[in-house]
Amino acid sequence: MNRESIHRDPAEERIEPADWDKLNRTLVIGCGNVLMGDDGLGPTFIKQALKQTAGSPLANEVTFIDAGTSIRSLLFSIVLTEPRPERIIIVDAVDVGRAPGEVFEISLDDIPAVKSDDFSMHQLPTSNLLKELREQCGVEVRVVAVQVEYIPKEIRCGLSEPLLTALPKLQETVFGLLTI
Repeated sequence: MNRESIHRDPAEERIEPADWDKLNRTLVIGCGNVLMGDDGLGPTFIKQALKQTAGSPLANEVTFIDAGTSIRSLLFSIVLTEPRPERIIIVDAVDVGRAPGEVFEISLDDIPAVKSDDFSMHQLPTSNLLKELREQCGVEVRVVAVQVEYIPKEIRCGLSEPLLTALPKLQETVFGLLTI
């Protein structure tokens, strides 16, 4: 897979559900800032997943959402909405000192408190919203993460080679959770 095949125009419209009451039982939410290198992993993954599942039975069972940098408001809406999804899988890039491109599941209690930008899903109250969805609303919440190579200090679109290489493993991991 080459860089051009997954290039994302930051000006593209986000994919958002038109009607909250029509959400599927399972949501896969990609978060991140496509203008900040590896932080754009979540939106890139969602774009690929939508192409991969178009016309498949999975498209009728799972709602894929590119939350970009608005994960907090999206989760807040989910907390306040009925019916809620039964399961949410968050896809994001993190820096926890692992090998760049490593794909792993991270518990809500182990989400890093600091990330390079203020829009991170790792900042409060977002992690609290995830825990509230799990503990108070009975929603299964999973976080699948990929270790970043680096997050640039200035605007730079596109994922690093380790994250580009990790995309098939990320898809395998997330799609594997969808069949559980």
